[in-house]
Amino acid sequence: MRNLMTTIAAAALLGACGAQTPADSDATSPTKSALDTTMSPDTTATTPFYDLAAQYAKFAKIPLNPDTSFLSASEKAVLNKLIEASKVMSEIYLLQLNPNNPAIRAEIANSDAPNKDLLLAMFDEHFGVCDTLAEGHVFYGDMPCPDGAGFYPADMTKDEFNAWIAANPDDEAAFKSGYSVIRRDGDRLVAVPYSVEYKEPLTRASALLKEAAALSENASLKRFLDIRADSFLSDDYFDSEMAWMDLDGAIEIAIGPYEVYDDKLFGYKTAFESFVTIKDPEASKALAKYKNYLKDMEKNLPVPDSYKNFQRGFESPIVVADQIQGGGDNVPGVQTIAFNLPNDERVREAKGAKKVILTNVLGAKYDRILAPIGERVLEAEQAALTVKKYMANNTLFHELSHSLGPGSIIKDGRKTTVNAELQELSSGLEEGKADVMGAYNILYMMSRGELPPHEREAFLATYFTGLFRSMRFGIDAAHGKGAAFQYSYFREVGAVTWLPEQERFRVNFNKLADAIGALTGQVVTIQGDGDYDNAKIFLDHYGKLDTEAETVLSKLEDIPYDITPIYPSSVN
Repeated sequence: MRNLMTTIAAAALLGACGAQTPADSDATSPTKSALDTTMSPDTTATTPFYDLAAQYAKFAKIPLNPDTSFLSASEKAVLNKLIEASKVMSEIYLLQLNPNNPAIRAEIANSDAPNKDLLLAMFDEHFGVCDTLAEGHVFYGDMPCPDGAGFYPADMTKDEFNAWIAANPDDEAAFKSGYSVIRRDGDRLVAVPYSVEYKEPLTRASALLKEAAALSENASLKRFLDIRADSFLSDDYFDSEMAWMDLDGAIEIAIGPYEVYDDKLFGYKTAFESFVTIKDPEASKALAKYKNYLKDMEKNLPVPDSYKNFQRGFESPIVVADQIQGGGDNVPGVQTIAFNLPNDERVREAKGAKKVILTNVLGAKYDRILAPIGERVLEAEQAALTVKKYMANNTLFHELSHSLGPGSIIKDGRKTTVNAELQELSSGLEEGKADVMGAYNILYMMSRGELPPHEREAFLATYFTGLFRSMRFGIDAAHGKGAAFQYSYFREVGAVTWLPEQERFRVNFNKLADAIGALTGQVVTIQGDGDYDNAKIFLDHYGKLDTEAETVLSKLEDIPYDITPIYPSSVN
């Protein structure tokens, strides 16, 4: 899972949003027709003017060149193989969002559109024609973005999926698997394993990992890469996830199908991605102490013991690293600054989860985005309190908190998981939980003297400001939805006050600290109950923005929404 609040972002859904494909398009001028509908002011009362160039400019292009001079020749050779494999993850992810994406891009490239270069740049920024910063606005063509991206037939509904399983119960496991796509075969629905649907690129990626393993002199990395290469061809990731937890060395690599954010229909299907990073051993060691408090954090949750989870492992290594390359779901749109993996509850129960902080990406985001946002969100005295240290700590404790609270649960006498019961609502609720529980745990660490208690106001100011960074990405995205319900709750209980003359907020720090604890308890209870209807009522009530929030967000337009890192294409 990825942090977006202060944060990581994982980003808004790209969906299988198509333009007209060559087979569907009008032979006369499909491109001109598509551009006419997206680039001109809309005369209806419901659709605002959409400025393609302004949308593209929302990403600040930032070169990130981590120091690799200390690496051995073998390590550099391994990294170059992993960079190649990452590019294959991007190929697969493009298809996962929409199987027609390559054809759509080719159509744009072959068109005579006067702004063709801008259209292609936007396509590459968002891995498709859906603008992830404009709640899926389609900037080329007129086909909407299905909630199920390219994981399901575009015309399939939840009711059809559920009806098929009810009539064919033997298909349930394959249909709900995180490693299959659903396709039509005549009048039937069928589940196709990833290893079959994406056989050609996965075979190439597997070979690259095998080559990297052969070059590696690190036993734990060699073992992980060998097993993960086999996983690509078998769809069985358990052993390789266990091996990933044991990685130890300069190279920290996460590669494979992980997050379910793009499946807004059910939240079942995982997206391929990769993070190629170089570990900072000293910074990692400095943060490692916090993993020793995970059991205490679990005990300290403000819920009855029946909602606490002592079945998960508590190894939870913490890694601070510089990212050197990304792939797949890690590339387009809003950039990840930290992640907490694996998501497999079986691995979490056996070994816990690893938290990786991407320090170079985080630093760039604070300097270019979060610090200037604070000046527009809070009154001047409180805005001055925001600090990079607590953006980093918010990120770390967000990731730690993904390992706390309900995971596997018992509902109606059967063993299940929070994700399975809450379906498409799960991601938004979980990301918001990790945010607010992370804040709750920072306050807990301050109460124990592990973090300086006198910095409480700096932390709370940075935390509240971070919610606006996330909400800018749209409250339909998991992290934006999670930030919105926190904001709305804090407003409802009077933890923050609107100053109309300044058009900024003032935080009541004592009330906000109390509200953080109360909201943590409420969200953990909803998850532990596994009650879909209750979760929907909660998100419908709190997962929205009021006029004051919209006012502040409208004043942030000159600040980049996010960054587009420019990484080296190879390591020398």
